[in-house]
Formats: sequence, C-alpha cells, structure tokens
Amino acid sequence: MIPLSNKFVVGAALVVLAGVIVAQVPALTRTVVVRADVSVPGREAVAARVELAPGGASGWHTHPGDEISVVNEGELLLMVAGQPTRKVAAGEGFVIPAGVPHNAKNEGTTPTKLVGVYVVEKGKPLASPASAPTP
Repeated sequence: MIPLSNKFVVGAALVVLAGVIVAQVPALTRTVVVRADVSVPGREAVAARVELAPGGASGWHTHPGDEISVVNEGELLLMVAGQPTRKVAAGEGFVIPAGVPHNAKNEGTTPTKLVGVYVVEKGKPLASPASAPTP
C-alpha cells in the first residue's frame, strides 16, 4: 500500500505536469502560406492561416505593419486599442494599422479560422507582445 503522503506528492506532480502541458499549447497558431517582397522598399507581404482555439485569446500584441484579416469559420471578439470591442463573424473582416495593440478572443466552442495578410517591415518579427491599453 502506498502511504498517503506519497499519494499526495504523486497527485500534485500530475496536476503540475497537466498544467505545463496545457500551458505549452498556444491558443493562436499562424501557419505562413506565402512570404514575398512587395513594391514598397523594405516591406514584405505575409499571408497566413490563423486559428484561435475555443476559449483562447491571442494576447495583446502588435505587428510591424498593417494586418488585413477575414474570418472564414467561427467568430471572435476583437479588441483594438482606442476602439470599442466588437464581434467579427465568418465572412467579415478587419484591418489593424501598424503598431496598434490588439487582442482577439474566441468565446465559442469551436476553433475560429481566419486568413491574415500582413504588409510588414522586412526582417522584423511578425508579431510582438504588447501591454493591454488602460481604459
């Protein structure tokens, strides 16, 4: 028979391990489909399939250029600094100007899928974490 203290240690370790596994699964994934130079010197276009998991959020972030996105499946709650929060449903799109902090949240039970096109400064990360704006 396993002593109670050992059962507690094993149980606690399993809870911690499960938390680590969950924490390693990102809520948002971007799969780059194409990356190419554009007519503006120092800029490139990046087109990506984007998926936001049910209950997940992208986290506040910015892009070093404009984002133009269209939701293909599901819907998301879009929060953009300086703008009212709004829902964006399948078939609808949005534009985020360069450097503007924003966050997207999937409050549904199925993944939200969209296509994102970014015209960004070449050589910079596609997205960088940002602080949530103060109300």
